[in-house]
Amino acid sequence: MIRRVALAVAVAALVAAAAAGLVRSTTPTSRPDAVAAVAAGLRCPACQGESVADSRSPIAASMRQVIADQTAQGRTPEEIRRWFVARYGEEVLAEPPARGPGLLLWLVPVASLLGTGVAAARTLRARSGVGPTPARRRRRSRRPVWWLTAGGLVALVATVAVAADRLAPPAVPPRTDPTAVALRLAQDLEGQQRYDAAAQMYREALRERPDDGVRLRLAFALLRAADAAGAERTAGEVLDHAPESPDGLLVLGLAQRTTRPAQAPATLRRFLAVAPTHPAAAEIRRLLGGGRNAGTG
Repeated sequence: MIRRVALAVAVAALVAAAAAGLVRSTTPTSRPDAVAAVAAGLRCPACQGESVADSRSPIAASMRQVIADQTAQGRTPEEIRRWFVARYGEEVLAEPPARGPGLLLWLVPVASLLGTGVAAARTLRARSGVGPTPARRRRRSRRPVWWLTAGGLVALVATVAVAADRLAPPAVPPRTDPTAVALRLAQDLEGQQRYDAAAQMYREALRERPDDGVRLRLAFALLRAADAAGAERTAGEVLDHAPESPDGLLVLGLAQRTTRPAQAPATLRRFLAVAPTHPAAAEIRRLLGGGRNAGTG
């Protein structure tokens, strides 16, 4: 008698502990630092196995700044996570939502726990003598109940073990392209007129993708950040590869208005000769026509 009561109590405790574990795993963290809490749930695109909260990469630093900005604007953690997912896909999440077979890790254990709980409750009720069931019939009915209880626990453990083994992440988990993330972050930062931070992201992108398109974006960001020397140097690198690049000539000429005023008009006129229909051509003509020494403007 005492043994059966102890077994029933042990089963009930197991069910309660497992249910509590499931609840804890689905409950958002209540860390006081909202920025760190969101960053901990995002994967750093430039790192292997590190969260945005833990990574020291410039990309992660910019992502943390974006989180801080959006938190200051009143956005909730869920809204910020959706913002990142919309731009970089669900791979940016440290724990993407389970779909398809992955739901087995939730549905089957929950069903097993419910079945085990019902079995334990019925056994305890029968032990207390509730109901009109005769003593002999009550003793016989306990056997299938305990078999059901044991079977539920076995099903719980076996299902989680098998599913976890089959659904374990690969050695190299999928992650977003760090270059794409850096470029998108840079564009977002430019939209916020944070050109220094945008330039840093373009530099990060250049490390992975050293092409002239990224260099031009970097040159424009440096120009807007009032780093004329850096913009001139970067535009010069583009023109070394493509001497007739309209955007390269445009950035170079605009930068030279600060670094080399005497050379700026000639560079800008060369830009107009190469790309007379460029969207910036009208403004450059106005600039050059504003005085004999357009480079000092």
